[in-house]
Amino acid sequence: MSRFATKLVASLLIAPALLATAVAQAHQAGDVIVRAGAITVDPREDSSAIEAAGTSLGGKATLDSNTQLGLNFAYMLTDNVGIELLAATPFKHDVGVAGLGAPFDGKLGTIKHLPPTLSAIWYPMQSNSAFQPYVGAGVNFTWFFDEDVGSDAENRGYDGLRLENSWGLAGQVGADFTLTENVMLNAQVRYIDISTTAKTSFSGLPVEVDVDVDPWVYMVGLGYKF
Repeated sequence: MSRFATKLVASLLIAPALLATAVAQAHQAGDVIVRAGAITVDPREDSSAIEAAGTSLGGKATLDSNTQLGLNFAYMLTDNVGIELLAATPFKHDVGVAGLGAPFDGKLGTIKHLPPTLSAIWYPMQSNSAFQPYVGAGVNFTWFFDEDVGSDAENRGYDGLRLENSWGLAGQVGADFTLTENVMLNAQVRYIDISTTAKTSFSGLPVEVDVDVDPWVYMVGLGYKF
């Protein structure tokens, strides 16, 4: 092998290590990290029996999934420990009734919510690692608003819809992969404890159901470190 070829091969072998060293100046105390990406709230709802005027009718409430723009804001207290706030554009879900038969079953309406979550996060890897997995735990507040009964549900006899706000715990796992000194890829999965009581009326009778929403929350995006 020629001297030039030998140097070329050596350069190709060394370059990835040099690149990793260059970009692996990961999280340090005082860093501010902003992440943005697609975030999906996937409810794993488990509801009580639906009650009308205090009488159990059976059946259950249903919720569908929704994807929005997710935002994370993190501040590193040390090289390995930080605090993080999860935010997003409002999620919109279809709410339905199932298991009662006509005329009760079907789509009831739509609701919107915001689930801001404040967490402590821990990065176990050394700060010079380009790959930074982490775990976190915190508290969630879910604000329900813009509850709306659809026209079809109104024609079936429903009127009005309200969901109580919720406080609960949240846990997460995630990972950052450093691309440059300031830019990173991010993926994360969360479980959030969300419980609410939904109230409406049917032909003038008060109707309510307790719902454990308890969604899995998935987010993939990019982060920027200041």
